[in-house]
Amino acid sequence: MAANCSSPRPCVHQAATVLANDQLAERTWRLRLQCPEVAALAQPGQFFMVRLPGRTDPLLGRPFALYDTVLDAGGALIGLEIVHLVVGKVTTLLSGLKPGDPVEIWGPLGTCFPEVPAHVKRVTLVAGGIGQTPFLAYTRELLGRRGFGGAAPHKVVDKVELVYGARRQSLLAGLDAFVEAGAIELPCTEDGSLGLKGRVTDGLDTCDKPEWIVACGPDPMLHAVARWARERSVPCHVSLETPMACGLGICFSCVVKVASGEQASGWDYQRVCIEGPTFDAASLVELNQ
Repeated sequence: MAANCSSPRPCVHQAATVLANDQLAERTWRLRLQCPEVAALAQPGQFFMVRLPGRTDPLLGRPFALYDTVLDAGGALIGLEIVHLVVGKVTTLLSGLKPGDPVEIWGPLGTCFPEVPAHVKRVTLVAGGIGQTPFLAYTRELLGRRGFGGAAPHKVVDKVELVYGARRQSLLAGLDAFVEAGAIELPCTEDGSLGLKGRVTDGLDTCDKPEWIVACGPDPMLHAVARWARERSVPCHVSLETPMACGLGICFSCVVKVASGEQASGWDYQRVCIEGPTFDAASLVELNQ
């Protein structure tokens, strides 16, 4: 597995350059940035704050998960990729960037995905909406296809399954990349336009019982997946898409309630940007109500 990324963790602020900006699906774009110093530290599960320089509107950066790292023709690490859905001012501006345009990036931030126990040979990734974005690099890492954060490639599991759901086929992004990385895909669409007609929990019902689940997507999906896993006694971790302002743990705008035996209430606040973004689903109070 990758090097440990518990606190304290290095964080680099770098002026990056756009290498490419491609549309992957409906309202979904992949931004490739030249930023070798940041990319060299990045591990799957972590995120970055990205900001457009020279602007006061929008003033703050926005968080984006590591989608993949970028290698040059000789195999040298030169940058990273983020994938985003166009939903507001920042993502609209990002979708219009051209090669050579400048971007500010700082990170990596947050913790990487938790270590998979040695007895687990199959990891099931569950994504909804734009929730597939942390999982491409993770797939490569788990299957030993690429090392991250300075670690050499090391095969962790034999199989990675991706259960990936969206309302319709046109919103599913990056399916070919996951196949190339070695994942076994099970796409799910609510309208039946591709793969299984239904939601990701319907997709989970068709799989062999998962050994280890990691999920990312909208809150209602995470509630459903956490409940599905709890009812079947399957370990489940969730990567949260919580909005945040600073990404550095200063503003406390991204807190979640986490079970704690040290508090009379039975829970305490933790920051998604510092203690997360990935949590054991069983520890999140709101996922267990």
